[in-house]
Amino acid sequence: MSEVTQILQAASEGDPRAAAELLPLVYADLRRLAAHRLGGEGREHTLQPTALVHEAWLKVAGHDQRTWRGRQHFLAAAAEAMRRIMVDRARRRLAAKRGAGAERLDIDEVDIPAPADDDQLLAINDALTKFAAIDPRKAELVNLRYFAGFSFEETADVLGIAVPTAKQWWAYARAWLRVEMASQR
Repeated sequence: MSEVTQILQAASEGDPRAAAELLPLVYADLRRLAAHRLGGEGREHTLQPTALVHEAWLKVAGHDQRTWRGRQHFLAAAAEAMRRIMVDRARRRLAAKRGAGAERLDIDEVDIPAPADDDQLLAINDALTKFAAIDPRKAELVNLRYFAGFSFEETADVLGIAVPTAKQWWAYARAWLRVEMASQR
């Protein structure tokens, strides 16, 4: 069992020192995830990777009742927290513009993993939310691939499935999301 897994288990059992021990061990991974998501956001984007890591850390590490299965499970939860933070910020910015005329984009036009503008990010998030109500495991796969930038191997490991299954799910999810986003135009 890795040191990170042991610390995650200690945190799950209520050890108050566990979070302080965990952050230095996963900080580089969290920073990589944040930099990946924010990499092409443009100069007008005010959220920096360090700030995104800190906000995500507060959301993920602040849950005392959470049980972590290991490093990948923890990083997947952090990636989800980062996605939600970015979506919330995008919604706030677009709400300030009121009537900006957001254009829906086809998911095939988006390179994975690729940064997205606010409109595109919200369109993908809306479609993914609908998809999660229908098939939560495949939606989690999309979240890991698109928002966290996980490879098929990493995604399969987190979900506990085979790599070919992950690829099949990915093909299905992309097709479903393409149809959903086309219907939103």
